[in-house]
Amino acid sequence: MNDTTAARQERPELQKAAEEFVAAGFSGVQMRVRAEWGEWAGSAGVRKLGETAEPPTDGQFWAGSCTKSFTAALVLHLVAEGRIGLDDPVAGHLPALGLDRRITVRMLLRHTSGLFNYTGEYYEDGTVVPGIPATGKEWVDNRFRSYRPQELVQLALSKPARFEPGTGWSYSNTNYTLAQLLVEEVTGRPYAQELGRRILGPLGLRGTEVPGTRTEIPGPHAHGYCRYEDDGEWKVVDVTAQNLSLLPAAGDLISTTEDLATFMSALMGGKILPDPLLEEMRTPAPGSGDLRYGLGLFVQDLGEDGGTVFHHNGSPPGGYGALMYSTPDGGKSLTASLTIGDAEVNPALEFPKALDRLVRTVFRGGSATG
Repeated sequence: MNDTTAARQERPELQKAAEEFVAAGFSGVQMRVRAEWGEWAGSAGVRKLGETAEPPTDGQFWAGSCTKSFTAALVLHLVAEGRIGLDDPVAGHLPALGLDRRITVRMLLRHTSGLFNYTGEYYEDGTVVPGIPATGKEWVDNRFRSYRPQELVQLALSKPARFEPGTGWSYSNTNYTLAQLLVEEVTGRPYAQELGRRILGPLGLRGTEVPGTRTEIPGPHAHGYCRYEDDGEWKVVDVTAQNLSLLPAAGDLISTTEDLATFMSALMGGKILPDPLLEEMRTPAPGSGDLRYGLGLFVQDLGEDGGTVFHHNGSPPGGYGALMYSTPDGGKSLTASLTIGDAEVNPALEFPKALDRLVRTVFRGGSATG
């Protein structure tokens, strides 16, 4: 009996929670929980449609917007060294872009800059202002195209801002792609190199990488699919291979559940940033409402039985989803990868309920504090 099998027998509630995602329409899930009692890793569903093998519990996957927490930590690492100020005008470091001088580094990391989201804006009244397609057939047909961060930012700057800098909150990938350009300007090194030198290397995150324009997941992995309607017919395409230069520093990491757990534990445990900057990261921005977004982290209150957790989940354009949660002390974490298959019912519709049950199963009665 291997360790994973033994762990599943000891934590049947976690295996059940993983299987609920498959019941909701996802093709597969790999999940890891670390707590005071040890570590559990398991999977459910299938690795690939048409096969019976389960997803690998230590497989790699597209981590999507979990990337933003890494990018925020990297920028704050430079703040700790005095290379950047949180309230510096970004235009002072990147003058050639013609940015509004009121936009600060803090606003980028908090999503309070008002900058147009280059993958499109969705307004409360139902209005949509298109950007680069990141869903459906248009994305599938163009999923191998390469993008440069500068062209994505220029596209965003060619559109009207959503609001005046600092006067609202709106999630925008543009903010974090600008953060990449900022890191590269200040350090004189590529973002991937700087992330590896400051965070990935010191933490031993060997399964995490910035792929650039490379389209393949190099290690063991589950397959992700995109189901879309085309001329009245539903099609299912394997989109495991995709080019996430579409989301530089905003959603382009490849990672593993183990590496995401190690990162969150180190971050919350004060091993990456000094305490004052960690508290800045964990303080919700005014105006972010119920979403409670800090600097690259969401803050969620689970109530008396669960306390507070910090998280950033990810949803790349197609095929994959990722979960990354931790208690404030880093002592308990939940990380997972979800893969989308060919279910006729959109699994995203059932996702919030399955996620809520999972989070409460993991953190209810845990060591989290408010």
